[in-house]
Amino acid sequence: MAKDRKQAACETICSATAMRKASRRLSQLYDDAIETSGLKTTQFAILAELERRSKTPPTMAELAQALVMDRSALGHNLRPLERDGIIVLQGSDEDRRRRHVVATPLGKAKCREAKRLWKKAQDRFETVFGKTKAASLHAILLEIAYDDRLATLKD
Repeated sequence: MAKDRKQAACETICSATAMRKASRRLSQLYDDAIETSGLKTTQFAILAELERRSKTPPTMAELAQALVMDRSALGHNLRPLERDGIIVLQGSDEDRRRRHVVATPLGKAKCREAKRLWKKAQDRFETVFGKTKAASLHAILLEIAYDDRLATLKD
């Protein structure tokens, strides 16, 4: 980015705007990398979370919380995955109103495929941004993502 454009941006934007711009840039990089898998980065994030929780599949609410999404946004993102046989929603034995999100064998294969492609984007980001800065950014972003005090102005 040209120095004057970067300086002007720093003077005129709020943290949310800066975060969204960076998020769009990174989404472009990762979406481009995993495009041949047929997944978007949001879908890959869902599958990766399901892979981490494969022994105890999360409910819709638990998955939404882990991904810092509201349940309606999660439902919107799950519909095409369910339609394509990548995930299934299984009723809970304890409570029929609760549904667990489970990756199918196809979903697990898609996750493995996308993970190999994702690694190229991750490596590119660390090469361009630097491993130390990337790790620091990662820690800061997760701190922001999971700080409930930033969810609302209501105390």
